Amino acid sequence: MKEDKSRSSDSSHIPMTSISSGKGVEVLPDVYCYTNQIVNVIMLGFPRQQSWILVDAGMPQSGKEIIAVAKERFGADNPPSAIVLTHGHFDHVGGLSDMIAEWGAPVYAHPFEFPFLTGEKAYPKPDPSVEGGLLAKVSFIYPINPIDISDVLLPLPSDHTVPNLPDWVWVPSAGHSPGHVSFYRAADRTLVSGDAFITVRQDSLYKVLIQKEEVNGPPRYLTTDWQAAWEAVRNLELLQPALVLPGHGQPMEGEALKLGLKTLVEEFDRIAIPDHGKYVDGE
Repeated sequence: MKEDKSRSSDSSHIPMTSISSGKGVEVLPDVYCYTNQIVNVIMLGFPRQQSWILVDAGMPQSGKEIIAVAKERFGADNPPSAIVLTHGHFDHVGGLSDMIAEWGAPVYAHPFEFPFLTGEKAYPKPDPSVEGGLLAKVSFIYPINPIDISDVLLPLPSDHTVPNLPDWVWVPSAGHSPGHVSFYRAADRTLVSGDAFITVRQDSLYKVLIQKEEVNGPPRYLTTDWQAAWEAVRNLELLQPALVLPGHGQPMEGEALKLGLKTLVEEFDRIAIPDHGKYVDGE
């Protein structure tokens, strides 16, 4: 049997869940957020119309589940015109193998993520020693080996446009990973933040399970450049988003988002950066 290089060699089902798992919410008429276990995938485009794109691809072994959700929303014979990635960590590319087989859609990412998406190198290992809760302590089980989707992988346009979405732009937000990006629509100040900042304390099993809403920094156990991550949050706060769809946690809007993001920017070193860990201060 031919090796499936679009699936990580250490990929396996990760037994994690939350109260939102398997649920989707139409946040705006053309913005749909679906939670796959503990991570969100975002579908941009009006239901039952031809052109739509998928942002990120969920947890390992999740492809068929997400494909079924997409078919229900957009029609059985209406694949996405593109899949765009905020970054390539295991919980954002886990369903790509099935999606590529089913849809054959091009996958766009920042070129700095390419080594992890073309089989060249693995991400740095998660840090189970980092200050944090149980999900940080068990992070050693998370897949890190690279996938190879070279046949369908394309760079995000250098002019910051998003393929087939003329109202959206991609925004550099590295720190959590070298080529992390977020997606922003100025017309209604909607932000898809990926893991640049999230709305749940991702290393706390209890808070993930109940999806306790709070603006927080990127997941601690996989963030390798904390100063860049802080700068990314500063830049995203300058956009003054009215609505955020994060990689983890619930969509958030209004004054709670505004104040939470402002506080995160001002107190990132206290709220987000762990007291200890091998990637703190570039160790």
